[in-house]
Amino acid sequence: MEEMDNMGEKKNYFRTSFSESIFNFKYKHEGAETWNELSKTLIEDVCREYLNADEKEELIEMHTNMEFIAGGRYLYYAGRMNKFFNNCYLLRSLEDSREDWADLSWKAESCLMTGGGIGNDYSIYRSKGSGIKRTGGKASGPISKMKMINEIGREVMQGGSRRSAIYASLNWLHEDAGEFLHCKDWASIPVSGAYNENGKQLTIADLKEKDFNYPAPLDMTNISLNYDNKFLEEIYGMEFEKLLELYKEGGKNAIFSLPIVKIPLTFLENCRQALKTGEPGFSFNFFEKVLEVLRNACTEVTSEDDSDVCNLASVNMSRISSPERFSRVVYLVGKFLLCGTMVAELPYKKVYEVREKNRRLGMGIMGVHEWLLQREYKYEVVPELHEWLKIYKNESETGANELAIILNINKPIAYRAIAPTGTIGIMAGTTTGIEPLFAVAYKRRYLKGQKEWHYQYVIDGTAKLLIKEYGIDPYEIETALSLANDYERRIKFQADVQDYVDMSISSTINLPSWGTPLNNDTRVDDFARILAKYAVRLRGFTCYPDGSRGGQPLTIVDYHEARKQEGQEFKEEFIDICTLTGGGTCGI
Repeated sequence: MEEMDNMGEKKNYFRTSFSESIFNFKYKHEGAETWNELSKTLIEDVCREYLNADEKEELIEMHTNMEFIAGGRYLYYAGRMNKFFNNCYLLRSLEDSREDWADLSWKAESCLMTGGGIGNDYSIYRSKGSGIKRTGGKASGPISKMKMINEIGREVMQGGSRRSAIYASLNWLHEDAGEFLHCKDWASIPVSGAYNENGKQLTIADLKEKDFNYPAPLDMTNISLNYDNKFLEEIYGMEFEKLLELYKEGGKNAIFSLPIVKIPLTFLENCRQALKTGEPGFSFNFFEKVLEVLRNACTEVTSEDDSDVCNLASVNMSRISSPERFSRVVYLVGKFLLCGTMVAELPYKKVYEVREKNRRLGMGIMGVHEWLLQREYKYEVVPELHEWLKIYKNESETGANELAIILNINKPIAYRAIAPTGTIGIMAGTTTGIEPLFAVAYKRRYLKGQKEWHYQYVIDGTAKLLIKEYGIDPYEIETALSLANDYERRIKFQADVQDYVDMSISSTINLPSWGTPLNNDTRVDDFARILAKYAVRLRGFTCYPDGSRGGQPLTIVDYHEARKQEGQEFKEEFIDICTLTGGGTCGI
């Protein structure tokens, strides 16, 4: 039944028709026909008898008004028979053995089939070509296993409803790190028998651009190198014992103030590849966090325990006007997420055991840039935002801990992780995560079914609101790409927010295409020094050069062009790559 307002008209909690279409396509189902119905079903499904009626009613109101939105798997499974509410699972290769290889495949497939993504660290596996005593053979190496897991992901439609999301990491000192740095450099891999109209041989990157489903090495997988305490010794030219002493005395800021004396070659090449292709990314794990190398697919949740699990919800700062209200929302969302650690179904026994031990909560924030724009601030962590972030840090723990005491269960070992909130951010019509506006207007590409690409022209909901209510010139609104020539400002913003986050932040710096004036070989050294400087204050980092991956979901378009075609859905012609390669079998 549709909810009506006082005038008898249908209530609509969505800012744009595009936002509503995402709800209708991804989350609407029987028993959750409207956003308000879904919110009610979700809170009852998760909080049950653990919260009193008044608190549940408050949470329903908050979720309906989009003051917070639960993670996508919460939304999808609310009211369904299965309750796989967790977005991702964090795995670790535990020993360098064939038994562990087989066990990892089983764990990965078990998790992916619930609709959750996976992340795994492969650093324990011996390097490619190493001897195997028991058989007299040669080791395939960790990258080979990454590719095997990638192919499992290709064949598993998560929960029967979406493509797989996978993360893979390797220690920066691993013997295979050099190969790992270039394993997704698709533009350098030619495809036999594939030529363009001028007779030039095509690469995997060319074919991936034409057909997003064309298989490429690790195309289902986000990859990063892990940087540990040895990295700090290298860049500061100082023994770790001395660094640890400084850290104990003055925390991260004491280390941050030290001069960078050396950039390791592996890190420098990592920076070049990231600026060129977007990957590998960077995973920073120092001091007491040195063992927390495990990440979920989007990298915001961290752990050192195999078979740990994400548990996500994001507070929407753009819909909250006062610090008092923000405090109340954060407090109750902490309780909501703790309830999730007791009711969500999981893929196998060990995940239950690790969840009960850790009870990780991944409370994030989104709409941060809109919050800044509403107050006429630039994209920086201003004093007022610092005050709100202190509330976020304190109240996220207070609510969860109070409920844990009442229920006589252990308190969470971590509380905050800022997810990218791509889909739910667009659905709420606000800026995603801590990101600046990507663009005032863009073309959004999305997959329906297995092979049907559709796209719509979108005017960003936040931009539209500012243009309509405040008369702001759409061509003067600060965006991700307008900040591309000042990437230190973006990195500093992430570091300033990370000071309040006990796990990690999934944030991507958008950059112009490789080979352009703002992104080329001459920029690598400067970029590497700036990132090395901030590394101790970060937990992870990624960047995305425009056009570096086929199937790019968002493409900037002119504001007036988007206005003419906003709201219409277009079907994109599917290109069968077999016709380009001339073969009867696609694949590599």
